[in-house]
Amino acid sequence: MSFRYRFAYYLIGFTLGLFFVTAVFMGKDTRCNYFPNARVLNNMRTKPFEFSPKAVAQMKQCQVDSTDIKNSLTYGDVDFDKSNIAVAKGGKRYIIEGRNSKQQSITLEVVNYENRAVLTQVTKP
Repeated sequence: MSFRYRFAYYLIGFTLGLFFVTAVFMGKDTRCNYFPNARVLNNMRTKPFEFSPKAVAQMKQCQVDSTDIKNSLTYGDVDFDKSNIAVAKGGKRYIIEGRNSKQQSITLEVVNYENRAVLTQVTKP
């Protein structure tokens, strides 16, 4: 069999394979969270998110709103040197560094429980 025919068979198989893969994964909410930062932030985003009264007061003082918190949970960086510390009641504390809508740095302290995540502190460094 000549190279042309082998290449044609390869392209036909490759095209059918791409069609199959896109058909299988098209309607699913698939994510590729291989790195620890992405896994922690995705875990927090999928749980019910709550605000402590202290955090609400600090949000008003630092001029941070819930959209800034949501963006920080999507695009922020987890500081693992200060994070992953066990807290009372079975949660772990994570420090997330993000930005608000004015591109100013903000630091979030979130306690990640098994069934919810609670924002405990918001600071502007």
